Amino acid sequence: MIHYSCDRCKRRIDTKKELRHVVRVETQTVLDPLSEDDPDEDRDHLLEIDELLDGFERDEADSLADDLAQQLRFDLCAECYRKYLRNPLGMATPLRVGFGPN
Repeated sequence: MIHYSCDRCKRRIDTKKELRHVVRVETQTVLDPLSEDDPDEDRDHLLEIDELLDGFERDEADSLADDLAQQLRFDLCAECYRKYLRNPLGMATPLRVGFGPN
């Protein structure tokens, strides 16, 4: 029997009694196109890539592949799924101060 737990709160999800939500996140690195002013036929693309890679430190070059594309998958319980939908980027919510009538 497969056991699931919420990747956010770590609580075990009983799939016989509650829903399990799967959230998939895909990220891709997007390179901006070159300006129209640059003549493309005069460029040495391999040389540019080689210079770019030489500019990275060894640790940075090893992690470069991780920066290009990622596919992540998370199991969430119903409560954590609702929280995720309200704030998918996990941004801090501003503190709202209420003032009474004077």
